[in-house]
Amino acid sequence: MGQETDYNASKILVLEGAQGIRKRPAMYIGSTGAAGVLHLLYEVIDNAIDEAMAGYCKNINIRLYQDNSTDVAEVSDDGRGIPIDTMPRYNKSALEIIMTTLHKGAKFNSDVYKISGGLHGVGLTVVNALSEFTDVKVRKDGKEYLQKFSKGVAISQLEAIGEAEGTGTTITFKPDSEIFHITTFDSMVLKERLLYTSFLNKGIRITLVDDREGQHDESVYFSEEGIADFIRFLNKDKETITGIVRSKKHEDSTVVEFAMQYNAGYDEAFLSFVNAIKTGEGGTHVSGFRTALTRAIANYISKSPSGYRDIRITGEDVREGLSVVLSIFMQNPEFEGQTKEKLGNSHIKTLVETEVYSQISRYFEEHPQDARAIMEKVIGAANARESAKKARELSRKRSILDDSVLPGKLSDCTESDPEKTEIFIVEGQSAGGSSKEGRDRNTQAILPLRGKILNVEKAGFERIFDNAEIKSMIASFGTGVGEGFNPEKARYKKIIIMSDADVDGSHIRTLLLTFFYRYMKRLVELGYIYIAQPPLFKVSNGKNISYCYSDDDLNIKLNELKGDAEVQRYKGLGEMNPEQLWETTMDPERRILKKVMIKDAQIADSLFSILMGIDPAQRRRFLHDHAEQVNFLDI
Repeated sequence: MGQETDYNASKILVLEGAQGIRKRPAMYIGSTGAAGVLHLLYEVIDNAIDEAMAGYCKNINIRLYQDNSTDVAEVSDDGRGIPIDTMPRYNKSALEIIMTTLHKGAKFNSDVYKISGGLHGVGLTVVNALSEFTDVKVRKDGKEYLQKFSKGVAISQLEAIGEAEGTGTTITFKPDSEIFHITTFDSMVLKERLLYTSFLNKGIRITLVDDREGQHDESVYFSEEGIADFIRFLNKDKETITGIVRSKKHEDSTVVEFAMQYNAGYDEAFLSFVNAIKTGEGGTHVSGFRTALTRAIANYISKSPSGYRDIRITGEDVREGLSVVLSIFMQNPEFEGQTKEKLGNSHIKTLVETEVYSQISRYFEEHPQDARAIMEKVIGAANARESAKKARELSRKRSILDDSVLPGKLSDCTESDPEKTEIFIVEGQSAGGSSKEGRDRNTQAILPLRGKILNVEKAGFERIFDNAEIKSMIASFGTGVGEGFNPEKARYKKIIIMSDADVDGSHIRTLLLTFFYRYMKRLVELGYIYIAQPPLFKVSNGKNISYCYSDDDLNIKLNELKGDAEVQRYKGLGEMNPEQLWETTMDPERRILKKVMIKDAQIADSLFSILMGIDPAQRRRFLHDHAEQVNFLDI
């Protein structure tokens, strides 16, 4: 027991405004890493988008640059400009109140913003509180005004600094390195967000200029047809089998808009938004859409020829090969948390369900050819699901994928705690033998594969389930697959792809990643999938041996040794003895692993569809267009 202290009013600490935000930043932005830094930028951009949705902004310009190697963001819009007149109750300008006080802003007033992505009135206050500096320029009434802030407080008075044409706001801020362990804006994630935003706000021009690290990269985002363009983007590398179904309905202060289209693939792409904010965890609007879609298709099938009437379809069946964008604009959205990942308004489910069912049913009547294509695809998916179910049941009886029965080729580790264990997927008997001898048997398992696995991009579930190598992986991982997939049952928290550093090795990695992306995507999202980095070269200088992992590493090493060295290029893992494989590629103290991340799911989906799909002409075009980007090709 520690020394007792009195627990009384003197022990209560009151943190006001910026103090509370800086003390617990994750409560407001979810993370103090890369995602948190971007969240600050999104808050500023979303304010400009709110002006656009209110009908007062047509152009948003974003510039990224560096100040003493730390990223700075500048966001400028041509909206009405943040109010600068004095609020008598506080004897401060409205601008200063908005930038320094929680739960203050026009988003609470439906006369000013009918619809807004902002919910809690904390956005710009949080940006200010968590930034080393925040400068705000406002253009109003022919003049430009400036006020400076730092770490949540005003450090200058509002003052007119010159003449100005038009109206608008420019906010420049630098994330505070005392708060964030990463202060870099991820351009790939940002570009995805801006792309989505332009589709959801047609007619708004968004320009991103990236002037960091001596470059000048400019991107412009603009859409004339809104979410119909969005669907075309999602399906641009896929073979579509229907036209685009789209609808937009206004009811009171709510707008429900959706667009959907089927392609010949097997995967669903469903993106949902509320007030232009992506709802990654879905919510009531997504539930309403899926219920309506399943009901509309089931109803159409029930009226079809008798051979189809007895087929029972599920939501999983109707979503195969479906691309959907669902956008809701509404007052007073109820989100779960400040990060706005899931919508909770219960009445939206009924509103969306009614509209979607009505429009899809009408589309089927007006486009019978598309309706039949959808029906046949859904029935095919239902039949495949039933066949796969029977196959799974038979397989379970034979104990092929039973959790207690591991494949004979697996060399398992003795440790059973998934937090401490890892499994290496290796190709070939030679590499498998070296890795088994060289591993740490306590924590490292080895699963050798025979040849290249099935290309799941070209195969249905039945063929995938029958593939021996894939079944071995599923049984080894312990997660199951399909309806029974459960990442919590993973036997290893590190699944490491270890393939040769040549063309065949790259192909094997791609096939494995395609499988993980399509059928075990959650393992990628959880950060369980890694790629080992074996050395390309062994450099010998007398008794001194070094390993180089790239051409640049080799050149540096040869310069150090002044060329007095023997160089061996490794064509495959099997060329290394167990000790070499351990010290270069498997030893946790010395190895290099690359974690597989999903930062841009749509780009990854597009590349998999092109490179692993069924259209050779499309694949040739892609390879021809990107040939000049290849730095090294092992032949």
